[in-house]
This record gives sequence, C-alpha cells and structure tokens, in this order.
Amino acid sequence: MSHIENTADVSAGARIGAGTHIWHLAQVREGAQIGAGCNIGRGAYIGPDVILGKNCKIQNYALVYEPARLEGGVFIGPAAVLTNDLYPRAINTDGTLKDGSDWHAVGVTLREGASIGARAVCIAPVEIGAWAMVAAGAVVSKDVPAHALMVGVPAKQLGWVGKSGHRLIPEGEDWVCPATGERYRFANDELSSVG
Repeated sequence: MSHIENTADVSAGARIGAGTHIWHLAQVREGAQIGAGCNIGRGAYIGPDVILGKNCKIQNYALVYEPARLEGGVFIGPAAVLTNDLYPRAINTDGTLKDGSDWHAVGVTLREGASIGARAVCIAPVEIGAWAMVAAGAVVSKDVPAHALMVGVPAKQLGWVGKSGHRLIPEGEDWVCPATGERYRFANDELSSVG
C-alpha cells in the first residue's frame, strides 16, 4: 500500500507503485509512472510521463522534468534538477509566449543505482551510467559512464565509485571498494564488477 500525504498533488492519471511514499507538497503529474518502494520528498516535482523504477529516492524540492527515465535504485538529492529544454526561451522570435507546441522536450536518463547530489543540474539530453555519482552542485552536460564520480561546473570525472558509493582505490589491474572489498576492472572501455 502506498502513502500519499493530503497536501501532495498527485494526478489521477499517474501510476503509483506499492509501498511508495509521497510527502507534503510534492507534485506528480499525469502519465507519470512511479515504481514500487519509491520515496518522493517534500515539494518534489515529477513531470508528465516521467518513469521511475522501483526503490528510487527523490529528495525534497528536486525537479524531475519530462521525459526523464530513471531506472531502479536512483537517488536524486535535495533541489537537484533534471532539465528538458535544449533552447530555453519564454517567448518565440515573434514575441509571442511559448507553449508546449513551440518546443521539443528532451530527457535525462539515469541508469540503475545512479546518484545525483544536492543542487546538481543534469542538462538534457544526457545519460548517467549505472552506479555513477554526481557530486552536489555539479552541472552535467555530457554523458557519464557507469561508476564515474563527477564533480564541478562543468562536471569532470574525478575517479570511480562502487555500488556502495565509496570512491574506488586502484590495486594492480583492479579498482577496489574500501567499504565492501568488491573488485572492478576495465573491459571493453567500461568498468565492471569482477567475481
């Protein structure tokens, strides 16, 4: 059973998974699909037709604009923004107010377990790889590989992180998580867990 606070604005046209909590003043628009076990924080915004996989955590005042796609286990920090407009303008070149027919929305895709820090901005269209971590306040304007640690404005890769979120330490051919001991190795231009 999901829990939706009375002050939340959840469209009747949204699908909410079992065990999901939607807190005070959050807005979930029509066509949004929220997976099971998600947590949508106070004042968060989930745009029309946005898709969240199971067990996502969207912190207070985060803005997830359509057509964003989030796989399972994604974390969006407080006041982070996933944009959707390549050429943002309030008016057309003739001075008339723009409406939905005057632009084409583009989305941000976050793969399994990715984390976006507080007040970070992901400028669509970008893809954030599985288990990648974007630091607080970073501005991402290019695709991010799986397990990458991204920091700064514009965001640059500082290192690698494991599934636990800890920065990986190089050890011979491997990268090792100091918290779990899990080992990772490059193969085919990507970092992957090794058994």
